[in-house]
Order: sequence, then structure tokens, then C-alpha cells
Amino acid sequence: MIALKNILVATDFSEPSDAALAYGRALARTFGATLHLVHVVDNLSSAVYGAEGYVAAMPALQKDIEDAARRQLDKLLGTDEPAVPTRRTLLISPAPAATIVDYARQEQIDLIVTGTHGRGAVAHLLMGSVAEHVVRTAPCPVLTVRHPEREFVIPDTLVAAVEA
Repeated sequence: MIALKNILVATDFSEPSDAALAYGRALARTFGATLHLVHVVDNLSSAVYGAEGYVAAMPALQKDIEDAARRQLDKLLGTDEPAVPTRRTLLISPAPAATIVDYARQEQIDLIVTGTHGRGAVAHLLMGSVAEHVVRTAPCPVLTVRHPEREFVIPDTLVAAVEA
């Protein structure tokens, strides 16, 4: 028997992440699990800039980015019907994959669901892959979701219409 109590959906607010959230919600609903919606914001203070003018504006810019991310997380969660227990988490780090894996360890996550952009080999070599790093280092199973590709999650409105 599979027992899922905590499901983490990592989002970067892209279409693949939206698809991952649909899968995560459906799984959380099915297993009665808590959904952890996590977004990692880059820590701007860890970046090096050549001009001192940028350094003075960093805290305000960092706060603006974090506030925008919180609003986006709230927007994603506002569409959850019927509701599942959900924890919205914003993390700040220059290393999103490692931060997601650390969160999964600390919160005893049973499954991570993440979107993947499915980039080609050259783009992957140049930019790396958060999803690949999470898959390689996660303490639990990881479900990667590409969008659009063979969706098997049926929207709740269709399920309700079929059951009625």
C-alpha cells in the first residue's frame, strides 16, 4: 500500500509547474495528504554586481520579488476546489534544487511533483536542470511532469459532472 501524507509541488509559475500542481492536488486529494506548494526566490544579496548603486537598492528589490511571488502563490491556491490541506512556502536561496531537496528532508515529504521544461541537450548543458538535480538528490520519489504531454488528471468540474 502507498501512504502519502505530504506531497511537495515545486513551482516556478510556468506551464509545466501548473501541470505539476494539477497532479499534486489530485494526488493529495486522493491520498488525503497535505500539499506543500513551494517556490524558491533567488537571493539577490548573494549575487555580485559591479556598481554600488545596485547594492543600495537590493533589499527593496528583494522584498518586491518576494511579495510578487507570495501573490502568485496565493493566486495558484485560490483555485483549489474542493480544498486540500495546503502549506504555501516561499524559500529564498540561490540554489533552488538543493533548497527544494532540503525542504523535502525537513518536512518529511513523501513525494515531490515538479514540472520540467524538456529542453534539448545543448540548453540543458548551458542552463542545467532544477528538476534533474531534484530527481538525483531527493530523499523520496519524484514525479516530473511535462506540459502538454499525456495528461491523465481530469479537472474536478468534469469529475463532478460525470458523478452527478
